Amino acid sequence: MTTPHPQSSAAKPVTAAPRPQPRIYVACLAAYNAGHLHGRWIEATTPDEVMVEVRAMLADSPLPEAEEWAIHDHDGFEGAELSEYASFETACGLADFIAEHGRLGGLVHRHFGGDLEQARAAFDDYAGCHRSAADFAEALHRDTGTEIASVLEYYIDWSALARDMELNGDIMMFETGFEDVHVFWTR
Repeated sequence: MTTPHPQSSAAKPVTAAPRPQPRIYVACLAAYNAGHLHGRWIEATTPDEVMVEVRAMLADSPLPEAEEWAIHDHDGFEGAELSEYASFETACGLADFIAEHGRLGGLVHRHFGGDLEQARAAFDDYAGCHRSAADFAEALHRDTGTEIASVLEYYIDWSALARDMELNGDIMMFETGFEDVHVFWTR
């Protein structure tokens, strides 16, 4: 069964507050292996800018000729995982995605096992933010124009309908806060 993809009028408008750019802590491995903590927090903006900061951090290392580094920590990635040896392209791409989508981006990224391309593609099928799954199911019904007699409306379990849509694989949902249920159509 193909479910229509309405632009629901019941979806809550999503107003994104400006988010700080996610950042990574890059450590000098020579210093780390010698028992020294030496590194720098760097905003994950572009790979070139990150590399400039890493070179400066390595130049300030307590050990001469330090050249190896690793990402030892990250901040602002909203629960998305980042490998210690991720490329700066990967780190900056994920940081941009999280800066754009916030906590929801982190949840979607984790849902797809850390696959950034799948997480990005999921937003092509974003069905909006709703107060509840039941509100989404009811809005879907109303937007498709199906008439239900008013005496029967109170017998419809919109929560059960939304649950069945999720269990059938028609939609996936992520809750990011009180009355913030984000719905995506699945492919």
